[in-house]
Amino acid sequence: MSDFRQPGPPDWRRLDSVTDTAQRTAHEDSRYEAVRSRDARFDGAFFFAVRTTGIYCRPSCPAVTPKRRNVRFFATAAAAQGSGFRACRRCRPDAVPGSADWNVRADVVGRAMRLIGDGVVDREGVAGLAVRLGYSARQVQRQLTAELGAGPVALARAQRAHTARVLLQTTGLPVTEIAFASGFASVRQFNDTIRAVYAATPSDVRAAAPAADRASRHTATPSAGVPLRLAHRGPYQAGPVFDLLQREALAGVEEVSGPPGRRRYRRTLRLPYSTGIVAVEERTGVQGNGGGWLDARLHLTDLRDLTTSVQRLRRLFDLDADPYAVDERLGADPRLAPLVAARPGLRSPGTADPGELAVRALAGRAAAERLVQRYGKALDAPCGTLTHLFPEPAVLAAAEPDGPVGALAAALADGTLRLDPGADRDDAERALLAVPGMDARTAAVVRTRALGDPDTAPPDPTVPDSWRPWRSYAVNHLRAAGDWEQDR
Repeated sequence: MSDFRQPGPPDWRRLDSVTDTAQRTAHEDSRYEAVRSRDARFDGAFFFAVRTTGIYCRPSCPAVTPKRRNVRFFATAAAAQGSGFRACRRCRPDAVPGSADWNVRADVVGRAMRLIGDGVVDREGVAGLAVRLGYSARQVQRQLTAELGAGPVALARAQRAHTARVLLQTTGLPVTEIAFASGFASVRQFNDTIRAVYAATPSDVRAAAPAADRASRHTATPSAGVPLRLAHRGPYQAGPVFDLLQREALAGVEEVSGPPGRRRYRRTLRLPYSTGIVAVEERTGVQGNGGGWLDARLHLTDLRDLTTSVQRLRRLFDLDADPYAVDERLGADPRLAPLVAARPGLRSPGTADPGELAVRALAGRAAAERLVQRYGKALDAPCGTLTHLFPEPAVLAAAEPDGPVGALAAALADGTLRLDPGADRDDAERALLAVPGMDARTAAVVRTRALGDPDTAPPDPTVPDSWRPWRSYAVNHLRAAGDWEQDR
């Protein structure tokens, strides 16, 4: 496995200066080979820029391969933009799945990237991000810049630019509305950023939309929903994910409709600015090695929630995973090898609402449905069977102060237990186990799905350490094959 697909900083960062130079050269040469072969497996793992054109691309860009001496490599699109390169209009590098490292890693950089993806910098600024991480703003800036080549403001700016491009090309909303919906503080800042990132005006970006996106503009409005393609890398086994969602669907909050292979998952979401209803379509079969997407439509009361809702869907469907790394490791195990071969690209689903997932895991489905009907906020405009938002932790803590659910809700409400994308997983597990009625098996479920830990398994002697760092995926393979009881 290439070092830039390993969790955590690559090994060359820890070498002395002489070896460091040699390792960097070899590291970049391996990246150039991925570019020369247009290997889509590495889309999102890194970006390359061409000095002679001033453009940066994804590794699989179909354009003529540039000469090695003209190529620079970047860990993030923000770093490429910060160095003065603009996004390729042909391969649209800002649209690739996010690096799997950010979901795997438990260090401050991984936690920061997950929080930035959730829109924390747009809502709370760098100071708010630093507080959530437990570091000073200067330390966060230094660590992100040293490893990624861009600080939190630049990373958030790149994300806003991508959101703006999606809205420009898939909706008919006025440019002014798009500017603020994307998280920009002013129309001038929006215009300047779009010109810097795409070397085009907002109107030019809208005019350059692919035919499929142009066709969607007539129906893409806040009331009709924003259509999106949620990209993933490598093969994707949608069937097991939708099977799980169908088994767990919570009446009033979620629904899964349609026959297997063409199912639609819908649910309500409580978001930072307002509420929303999202829908994701199942795609039949295993998609190709180069990757693919899931079709989604987002009905948002406030379009400023677009970035956050997309990131929550990506975590729910585990769309930023690296199936190549997972399958390579687990496929070497004699017990798992036939399962991996049968289901390449099997994912480890997360959740769209970590607090909700924790309550549901502890209470069980029937009790959770009762909580929804008693304490959930009714939608102003119900949509089919979707009628409620899952109750907020503070509401549950006040309504049912006694018992495990009330204790869990109180811990979530007062911040004793944090399950947001930037939470420290070990700290969160300790806080979970301190909740009355919470056992190690339930805590493992919450850690796997609410915190997106790829290397958690229920306490069981049959789960060997040789499956690290992908034990969550290994257990899912066994469950999908019927070799692991759902309630074991």
